Amino acid sequence: MPEKETLERARRDKREGKAPTTQAGEFVREEIHHVREGKHGARSPKQAIAIGLSKARRAGVDLPPPRKGKKGEPRRAASRKALARQARTAARRRKTPARRAA
Repeated sequence: MPEKETLERARRDKREGKAPTTQAGEFVREEIHHVREGKHGARSPKQAIAIGLSKARRAGVDLPPPRKGKKGEPRRAASRKALARQARTAARRRKTPARRAA
């Protein structure tokens, strides 16, 4: 699970109208920070980037699925399916109405 601060930074980037890759950069930055601290997970910078992008996709950043040739077909298919599921739930989700003073 990404840190609260990372999610807030990514949301701020989205509000400012920045590209999805910029929003995802916050997740990659966090993951590289974990590598430097010696925490779990990635063994190389390339792996840290992949983990960061995956976390960004799960958090709702509008990134495409991994490119062909980078990862196996089952993983790409799973990513596509998850993105489709996310799009369906986003379409169903409504904003709560603004609260008005009585």
